[in-house]
Amino acid sequence: MIAFLKATTSEHFTTVEMLAEAVWREHYTSIIGKPQVDYMLNKFQSAKTIKQQVLEGYHYYILMFDNKAVGYIAIKKEDQDLFLSKIYLLKSQRGKGFGKSAMVFIENKANEWGCNSISLTVNKGNTNSIKAYENLGFKHLGAIVIDIGNGFMMDDYKMKKVLP
Repeated sequence: MIAFLKATTSEHFTTVEMLAEAVWREHYTSIIGKPQVDYMLNKFQSAKTIKQQVLEGYHYYILMFDNKAVGYIAIKKEDQDLFLSKIYLLKSQRGKGFGKSAMVFIENKANEWGCNSISLTVNKGNTNSIKAYENLGFKHLGAIVIDIGNGFMMDDYKMKKVLP
């Protein structure tokens, strides 16, 4: 059974940083290249940055299985929408239903917080994740390109799921 540990301490933020390091290097290097992975990990996924994001209203949860951290999510309520900022699992933990459990958890949070939809952005080259989101009822809202500095761009699709 997967458990969701709310990240609230420096130790938690360091755990998320280590998970991000493993997931991003394994998964995103082939999609966006090592220089952009390095930049994004430093800019968006350091323990210091995660702590700041929590102060700005993001909620991070560490996915725990057998007392081991296997992934993490980050969500934020934005008006009547829940923004799914991050959902990542270690490669060794994929295909075990943890992602689906995380999505149920996220939908429950959206309902608990009075949201009527969940939105996210996903890299255009992340085809497996795009298919998974589509299978979960997310619809494409169009492309979004964001300059994140240092000559790097996020080239994503925005997706949204309206909740029943």
